[in-house]
Formats: sequence, structure tokens, C-alpha cells
Amino acid sequence: MAKPDRGALIAKTHKVLKKHYKPVTYTDRPLLESLIFGCCLENTRYEPAEAAYKALATGFFDWNEVRVSTVDELAESMNMVAEPQAQAASVKKVLYGIFESTYSFDIESMKKMNLGAAVQKLEKIEGITPFVIGVITQASLGGHAIPLDRGAFLALKSVGIATPADETKGVVPGLERAIPKTKGVEFGSLLHQLGADLAASPYSTNLHKVLLEINPDAKDSLPKRPPKNVEKPAAPAAESPAPAKAESKSDKGSAERKPMPVGKKKPELKKPAPARKPEKVSPKKKAAAGSLSKRKPR
Repeated sequence: MAKPDRGALIAKTHKVLKKHYKPVTYTDRPLLESLIFGCCLENTRYEPAEAAYKALATGFFDWNEVRVSTVDELAESMNMVAEPQAQAASVKKVLYGIFESTYSFDIESMKKMNLGAAVQKLEKIEGITPFVIGVITQASLGGHAIPLDRGAFLALKSVGIATPADETKGVVPGLERAIPKTKGVEFGSLLHQLGADLAASPYSTNLHKVLLEINPDAKDSLPKRPPKNVEKPAAPAAESPAPAKAESKSDKGSAERKPMPVGKKKPELKKPAPARKPEKVSPKKKAAAGSLSKRKPR
């Protein structure tokens, strides 16, 4: 079977997504606030992203207080988004990058710049992602771009529109040509909703049905749950203990002896003198001894 044309798959994706999701339009915000909202929206559905943006805008004195707050403090306020720590770090880095380059947070003048020059200036801000630049291009700069985050790339790779190499570059060739500018915001919002759902539940049967509706031949490309029973490598055999040394009698006796107290000398034991054996006297000596005892003194 011939591989489906990428442009045809993109058009079918738009058609299928309109059956399952409703388009969302951006709220009209200043450029800086659109940038913060883009950080809140990455891999997150629109409702929790709006709640996170509101928590930052009303829970802190101003954007400078957000800039000098810790990532943990920001993540606690943004706990409704998909990745609080990562998205809080992104907000903090972006605000730091803007402040370091302008010593203020007024970047509204970028709207008057040429689109290419404005995008190049945005790309130099530390912490900003291609997804956030896509959101700002659509929402504030009046350009044509489809914001793509990790969830959107997962959906596009599953149906055969994008490749891992495209994800590394952050661009899907032909996507903006296949979707006209007048439909850019609508398609971007529909794809983002599918991507956010897929990032949260990559093994969902219902989401897989939507992907297969786009491309019935994509069954092998769908996210697969890792196997539960993974064989672990066999542990190395334990070394057998060395055979116990036979205990000699002397060792046994020494083991039974009680240790001497420290500082005391062992008393010397006197050996008893060996018993003297009686001397055997021959009969001749006995007779001689008898005759000597009977001799009178002179």
C-alpha cells in the first residue's frame, strides 16, 4: 500500500479533530502577557493554563516579583499545569532574559517590527521555546505559525506526519503550507488539545481511536505501554564458603581455657618431684651386708 501524502494527512487531521474538539481563540493580551501565557500553555490544556496565568498575575505584586521568586514558589502557584517545575522554570528564565536585555518588561514595541525581525529577537531570549514563539506569532504578532509542543509532536509522529528528526528541529515541513493562515489558529488549537490529552494519557484507547481515524495504518506507530514483566539479569552465584578447619585437641583445649585478666601474670606452677623408685638389691649384696653388720668393732 502506498504511503499517504503528508499534505493529505494534514488535511484529514484537521477534519477529524473538528469532530472531537472545539476551536479555542486567544485572549487579546499585551505581548509580555501572551509570552507568559504561552509558557503556561505548553503541553497543558487551555483551562488549566488560563488558571495558572491568573495565579501568577494576581498572586504576585508584579512581574518582577515573579522574576525573583523561586521555581518552587512559582510551581506551587502553577500546580494545575502539566509540568509545574519545568513550566515555572521557563517563566522565570523568560522574565530574566527580557529584564537583562531591556532592564524593563516593556516589549510591546516588538509588535511594530517586521515579523522576521521580531521572531529573531524573541529567539534570543533565554528560556523561550519554539512552542512559545509559535503562540506569540499567532496571538500577538499576526503571523502564521502552528505551535508545536511535545504532545503535538507525539500526535503527528503517531499518524505519520512528523518524524523524530522533525521533532529535533522543532519544525514539520509543509505544515504551514497545508493549513492556510485563515485556519491557522483553529487548527493549532485543535492539535494542541489532542497533544495535551495525549501527553497526559499516551496509552488511552479513546485517543488511539482518534489517531487511527486519521490514519488507519498507524497502528504500529501508536504509543505502546512498556512491558510489565521485564526479565532481570541473573544474580552472580555466591561463592561457597571455605571448608571449616578441623579443630585440633590443642586448639580445643586453648579455646576452653579462660582468658587471663589484663595486667596479671600467670602464676608459675611447681612440678612435684618424681617419686624415687626403690633400688633392687641382689642376693649377694644382701649376704654381704648381713656379714658386715655382724662384724664386731675393733
